[in-house]
Amino acid sequence: MDILLVAACALIDVDGRVLIGKRPAGKNLAGLWEFPGGKVEPGETPEACLIRELEEELGIQVAKACLAPFVFASHGYEGFHLLMPLYLCRRWEGFVQPLAHETLAWVRPERMGEYPMPPADEPLVGWLRDLL
Repeated sequence: MDILLVAACALIDVDGRVLIGKRPAGKNLAGLWEFPGGKVEPGETPEACLIRELEEELGIQVAKACLAPFVFASHGYEGFHLLMPLYLCRRWEGFVQPLAHETLAWVRPERMGEYPMPPADEPLVGWLRDLL
């Protein structure tokens, strides 16, 4: 079974809320809420992937030093296994915009259970709730 490496980021604002985005219609798992990020390309580090993806998806610039490794998800989907490190980020340049998501939401970790998420993302919510 192939392993798919995807990097994700929990952007945390000054009020302790975490940014999640709703997957748009026409995409796999449409309508579910996820952490921003994406597939790590060949030869790319997870940090470089997040710097690229956060600019593409949200229009913000993030420095590598501002990405802190937090936890990871390991989940078997049909046809592949997803390995997803989740980084925390509290500092970025620019204004967050929904460039790749239907909409965005800043959510307190204890309320994230109210937002349906892909199976791989769900266990990460508990870690955020317990440790933020």
